Amino acid sequence: MRVQVVRRWAVVAVGLTALCAMPVLASALPPSVPKMTASQLRGRILASAAESYAGYAESNATFGLPELPGLRDVTSLLDGVTKMRVWEAGPDLWRVDVLSDAGERDTYQLGSRSFIWDSGEELLTEVAGQQPLRLPRPADLVPPALAIRLLDEAGQRARFSVIPPLRVAGQSAAGLRVTPADPASTIGHIDVWAQPSSGLPLRVEIFGRGSASPALESQFFQVSPWQPDSLVLTPERGPGTGFTTTSAGNLAGALNNLGLEPLPDQLVGRDRLPEPPGFARIGVYGGGLATFVALGIRGGLNLIPDAVSAGGTPLTVSGAGGVLIGAPLINAVIVRPSGSYITYLIAGTVSATVLEQAAVTLVADEDAVG
Repeated sequence: MRVQVVRRWAVVAVGLTALCAMPVLASALPPSVPKMTASQLRGRILASAAESYAGYAESNATFGLPELPGLRDVTSLLDGVTKMRVWEAGPDLWRVDVLSDAGERDTYQLGSRSFIWDSGEELLTEVAGQQPLRLPRPADLVPPALAIRLLDEAGQRARFSVIPPLRVAGQSAAGLRVTPADPASTIGHIDVWAQPSSGLPLRVEIFGRGSASPALESQFFQVSPWQPDSLVLTPERGPGTGFTTTSAGNLAGALNNLGLEPLPDQLVGRDRLPEPPGFARIGVYGGGLATFVALGIRGGLNLIPDAVSAGGTPLTVSGAGGVLIGAPLINAVIVRPSGSYITYLIAGTVSATVLEQAAVTLVADEDAVG
């Protein structure tokens, strides 16, 4: 009888061991995906925006940006690991929970309404209104959202090629590489691995030009199809928790309050793109994965010394004082012509050389006007 009991428990132990080992074994299996062209895979990825799924993902960014006043949430996204639980029913119906040692911060998007739950403060906040432009948020770094946005922005201004498949979250994933055609782009290439059938992106890596390691990577560790559940997607207040309402930050108003100056229709051979609604006098130049933004700000006396204190490199452009801020994927130049009341800020995913050339043009135009 004792021998039989031991055998039964041995069988149970072996079974449990096998169950625990299944995820590891699945990850170790070689990936197998159907043959597809880069165009076919890109099309499937872009079409996957309507996919419904749930999972756990992590992003890891190493931008090396200084911590800026009032922008701690943004800089933390671009430096360090962000752990996220995700439920997606569609582009405007989703929930993303950011997990940390201090608790969690959950964002709900319900059509035109959004809510934020902060477990530390036990506070639910409804955010009223939407903006055509906004600061980055964790949901932007979930693999599908990140991949689809990058492919959409790349458009026809990039080269696409198939790369070897990988196993991601225990699944075989087909690989697509995006290489900017513009040599001035700070992005060397972008790699996306997606489910072959649905096109759902599972892993994204963005490499700076000449770098062997990604400046930003985001991947699922667990993901599966999901039947949307209103109980999951609708925030609920528990007993004793608080509730408040706030309005979406008016980024357009904040920028326009700086007293922006007019900008030329072309800089460094790159045409100025149409301004987003409500964002007058903001110059967006180039396009795709080689885009930069220029602002002419009245005043801004402290911008250059503050940037130098934060680690920027002092710069002289056509006799004007300035500073260069460099980080993986993003560069910025701030310059103020001698005797002028205008400070120019130029930043984007282009080389520092391009930004300095743009600064030369802006300084020359200012001297001509003066």
